[in-house]
Amino acid sequence: MARASRRRPGRTGARRTRSSRKGGTSRFAHALAVLVLLAVIAGAWGWWEARSWRPDEAEWPDQGALVGARDGAVAFATLSGLGANFVYLEASEGARTQDRAFPDNVDAARQAGLQVGAVHIFDPCVAADGQSANFVTMVPRDADMLPPVLALERTSEDCPERVSRAAIQSELMTLVNQIEAHAGQPLILKISPQFEERYGIAARIERNLWLERDWFEPDYGGRPWLLWTANGELQTEAAEGPLRWVVVRP
Repeated sequence: MARASRRRPGRTGARRTRSSRKGGTSRFAHALAVLVLLAVIAGAWGWWEARSWRPDEAEWPDQGALVGARDGAVAFATLSGLGANFVYLEASEGARTQDRAFPDNVDAARQAGLQVGAVHIFDPCVAADGQSANFVTMVPRDADMLPPVLALERTSEDCPERVSRAAIQSELMTLVNQIEAHAGQPLILKISPQFEERYGIAARIERNLWLERDWFEPDYGGRPWLLWTANGELQTEAAEGPLRWVVVRP
């Protein structure tokens, strides 16, 4: 008599369940990989767009750049070809630091047809007299220069000795008056978000403002601004590294 075959109940169903689970896991992993790849592509595209973005010239006809020693050699003729019609050059910082390339950069920018202005970077740890002396020895009196700019970036937290808010405001006002007396015209206050948050200078000193915010118009000054650093890392053919791109309010 033939022996009846024995089958363990449920084994075939278990194999099918494991197989379907493996298939589902494989499909999920594939879908996840596709999503990751798309995210990487979107991120790379966004990064490239951000580095090459400039405000529309039809809406913002006056555009230019901020150039300092950190930017190295800059081809000002190329900047002009990109649509810039002015450039601001960082000339001095505090009481001692100067950009020795400033005079040559002024000449090169003018030869490229660009209007030129000078920037002094404020040091909250140093008295106004030394800073104004540093600026005036670097920047000659020149009626063709754009209004000078006083850049307010660093706060006093890193100063060797404590500097009060009242002292900062007093030295700032002295420095403003000294630079304007040399230049023969009102200066522009270039204020970083952290400096404005700490000292509220925009409301205390009535001068034209230069604010900064990548891709979106800044509003932290509490009143209308004149200049805007619209892209702090614009990649161009004019320099090896990114440049700070600036526009004028229409």
